[in-house]
Amino acid sequence: MSIVRITTITLISQEVADAAALSYAANAVKDFPSAEQLIGIRSEGSKLIAVSIYESQAAMDKADAERDKRMANPDIVSMESVIGEVTLNHIN
Repeated sequence: MSIVRITTITLISQEVADAAALSYAANAVKDFPSAEQLIGIRSEGSKLIAVSIYESQAAMDKADAERDKRMANPDIVSMESVIGEVTLNHIN
């Protein structure tokens, strides 16, 4: 069964969040090659949400070094992650 990590990040401003969203969209596929699926969500204000689905915990662990680099961004005000088992992943 696949593993999902949902991360919500609040940045210091909407402008910084806009730049971070563009960077994630441009680079996430190459930065996180072990992910089965990546979804970037631009939420209200300075908040971004990333949904990353991996085939296994080992595949998620491979992404941790790159994730740690992104999370070291000094413009991040707060960050919260939830990890769980995917019970439905329907795509039309």
